[in-house]
Amino acid sequence: VFTDPILMCGPIVAEYLSVPSVYFLRGFPCGMDYKATRCPEPPSYVPRFFLNHSDSMTFTQRLKNVLVHLLELVYCKPVFAPFEELAYELLQKKVTATDLLSQGAVWLMRYDFVFEFPRPVMPNMVFIGGINCHQKK
Repeated sequence: VFTDPILMCGPIVAEYLSVPSVYFLRGFPCGMDYKATRCPEPPSYVPRFFLNHSDSMTFTQRLKNVLVHLLELVYCKPVFAPFEELAYELLQKKVTATDLLSQGAVWLMRYDFVFEFPRPVMPNMVFIGGINCHQKK
């Protein structure tokens, strides 16, 4: 199943049919793409997506980064709860959104380290940056 996993329907269908899934995405809220692939992402070193910090942060920026990471644990759970309920109804087993995403065979990431900060990635994460990049006028 070739899908953008943001709405979680593709991962649920792939799990239901027991077929591999290929994800095509720009970024995932709450860093779930890195949790699902089990990438190391220490919050004191890897900046959160919307904070606009660089990879060399001051102590206060690191502290803010850790606090935002902790808040994500609270406000991201209700976002994916409806999809977890749908998966439970269809699959007849209790699964989390992270469990569903962790079944991805290949992650085609639509960004590159030219535009982002470097971070550790797993071997099944392929960067195909430049697909949606337009030159500024």
